[in-house]
Amino acid sequence: MSETDPRRWKALVFIALAQLMVVLDATIVNIALPSAQQDLGISDGNRQWVITAYALAFGGLLLFGGRIADLWGRKRTFVVGLIGFAAASALGGAATGEAMMLGARGLQGAFGALLAPAALSLLAVMFTDAKERAKAFGIYGAIAGGGGAVGLILGGFLTEYLNWRWTFFVNIPFAIVAAVGAYFVIREPVGGRNRSPLDIPGVVLSTLGLVSLVYGFTRAESEGWSDATTIGLFVASAVLLAAFVLTEAKVKSPLLPLRVLTERNRGGVYLSLGLAVIAMFGLFLFLTYYLQIVKGYSPVRTGFAFLPMIAGMIIGSTQIGTRLMTRVPPRWLMGPGFLTAAVGMLLLTQLEIGTSYTGLILPAQLLLGLGMGTAFMPAMSLATHGVDPRDAGVASAMVNTSQQVGGAIGTALLNTIAASATTAFLTDHAAGATTPAAQKLLQLQGMVEGYAAAIWWAVGILAVSAAIAVTFINTGKPQMSVPAGPGAGDGADAGAGEGVRDEVKIPVVMH
Repeated sequence: MSETDPRRWKALVFIALAQLMVVLDATIVNIALPSAQQDLGISDGNRQWVITAYALAFGGLLLFGGRIADLWGRKRTFVVGLIGFAAASALGGAATGEAMMLGARGLQGAFGALLAPAALSLLAVMFTDAKERAKAFGIYGAIAGGGGAVGLILGGFLTEYLNWRWTFFVNIPFAIVAAVGAYFVIREPVGGRNRSPLDIPGVVLSTLGLVSLVYGFTRAESEGWSDATTIGLFVASAVLLAAFVLTEAKVKSPLLPLRVLTERNRGGVYLSLGLAVIAMFGLFLFLTYYLQIVKGYSPVRTGFAFLPMIAGMIIGSTQIGTRLMTRVPPRWLMGPGFLTAAVGMLLLTQLEIGTSYTGLILPAQLLLGLGMGTAFMPAMSLATHGVDPRDAGVASAMVNTSQQVGGAIGTALLNTIAASATTAFLTDHAAGATTPAAQKLLQLQGMVEGYAAAIWWAVGILAVSAAIAVTFINTGKPQMSVPAGPGAGDGADAGAGEGVRDEVKIPVVMH
């Protein structure tokens, strides 16, 4: 790509809007679920499938979606993903029964898997100047990190003042505006497609392997880790994903070229980000329950209670991360960012029934948001570090996959830890609760004890994320861009350890 796209900032508006819609959808439905369950007659046993159907389709098809973006073209994939997501959302909002709702959620996940990698890879190939790239990824990182909390606010409003169906219908205007805007504004760089034949064995093995993994963690949350089916799913996932890696090493045109994973900087991003998301998802869940059940907050008030975290993420991503990314190596943003988030999480281990929101929860959220925002921003940019433009879709899919799998693991793992700690606390203190009031108080104390125990684990996970980021990621700060020469865009494969090519115009200094 020999010239800068003059419409890139307009394009960013529509890409960011689409990303916000996908991230919102991950949490907005959670708040609407109790009302939807009652209206549609969904059993308690099946209600988790409203969440799981989306997670399985999204997580399982992300790599396929990334490869389709490289094959079809990112703009076309992006627009098709948006239109499909809008149609699936309309179907979910109009659902008359359980089957229709679950089908709509599965379709939302499938089209989200087309949309998300295309959005990130469009940014990677459109923003080529180091400073501009830092700003663009700062905005994208803030949305990727804070959108879930925005979903809680919007979901609370829509459920409380309108109807749960609007948590689906609200996606339609987002999708239409983003699709129309993208169609007229986005201009994809020439020579960025990968027209190699589709790796069908890779598609089948990766999809089945990821679905088994995500479903294994989801099932572990409800049925326990020793459940035979849960163990079977984990074994099947390990076998399928191992077969996928072997297949990718041998086929001529792999779905996921192993060079995308083996370059240490990208590998460090996928691993550290996936772990950090485990901690984040667990926190969203516990803080939502704590505020609503223990503190008695309404859905809307709960949503607003997350605002300090959103503010912290926006500041961390668009101010701290963006301003420092061209001045310091990325690992010195990601490592301290994850550690700052860990300090915020550490404050939340002190939760009690009577904990003050302004005295503890608010400062903890600010630290979490600042840390995560600062770390997310360079992570999103490095996800396509050193990759050939025609592999940008599948490299972008990998960062989404690490987040999606991290979210599934986080919800299941931390929920299990919290439930075990709560049970142990109730068993130890049951004898002292002899009146109904004392028993109710004990239940709340047990819940808070469980949340605190799980949050301790989240602190440890964030510390490990910081260590991985500092150890694995060794690229230097991006230098000022130099215009690419003629023919840029026809570069060869990006091997392990290479700097970003002329197509991306950010030479990387390795320390």
